[in-house]
Amino acid sequence: MTVTEQEHAPAGVDPAVPSVARIYDYLLGGKDNFASDREAAAQILRLSPNAKEVARANRAFMGRAVRAIARKGVRQFLDIGTGLPTQENVHQVAAQVAPGTRVVYVDNDPIVLVHARALLAETADTIVVEGDMREPKAILTHPEILQHLDLRRPTAVLLMAVLHFIPDDDQVRDILRIVREALPSGSYLVISHVTEGRLDGRAVGAGREVYRRTSTGNVTPRSREVIAGFFDGLEMVEPGLVSATAEDALDASVAGPGGADVLCGIGRIP
Repeated sequence: MTVTEQEHAPAGVDPAVPSVARIYDYLLGGKDNFASDREAAAQILRLSPNAKEVARANRAFMGRAVRAIARKGVRQFLDIGTGLPTQENVHQVAAQVAPGTRVVYVDNDPIVLVHARALLAETADTIVVEGDMREPKAILTHPEILQHLDLRRPTAVLLMAVLHFIPDDDQVRDILRIVREALPSGSYLVISHVTEGRLDGRAVGAGREVYRRTSTGNVTPRSREVIAGFFDGLEMVEPGLVSATAEDALDASVAGPGGADVLCGIGRIP
């Protein structure tokens, strides 16, 4: 950790402790990360050499999902666990299809909140709210969110590459149930989730150890079967649960060579 990093860290942030949001930022080629994040990312890349490709593919899938849903007429997006702003953010992608689309970003990382609010200072259709995905009821009843979004109208909720930071399967299912029950018919749930891909047990264990040293404290890759179950009760948008590293936008399910993968899908509330 350098003196400069210590000086630029927001209050309450220890730059010596890696952050999953900043690690992801580094993998995407961003600059909002510290030495501890870069070292953690380097360890991940040694274990899963395709990690940068997977991160970019996950981000690209998000953009495609937002475009597809906006073309269906949805004009409200709630991005939970948004991460650090980069190119092609949800509000930017949605505005390309339908200017005036309302977007709420939710995160609990102080650095994410600082950067997102700076980016959106003059964007009236988009707001940033502090919140934790582990407390979905608090998010869905947050006064600022309810003032910005009308949850009686179709809304798309994004949970991109965040649910694997919750180790308990039942807790994930409860979060998704609460979200589904709060939204009307015609709403969408977009999920991406880490899976082991071609990693062996040793590499998975070593990767989990890297994440245990982050501010989040864990990562839990899950099987295709478990991730598919998170869409129970939803109408899957074709082609269903797919690999983010597919060559075509939403059409394949082959893990990237030599590492982990991210499975992603779009579910519609009937």
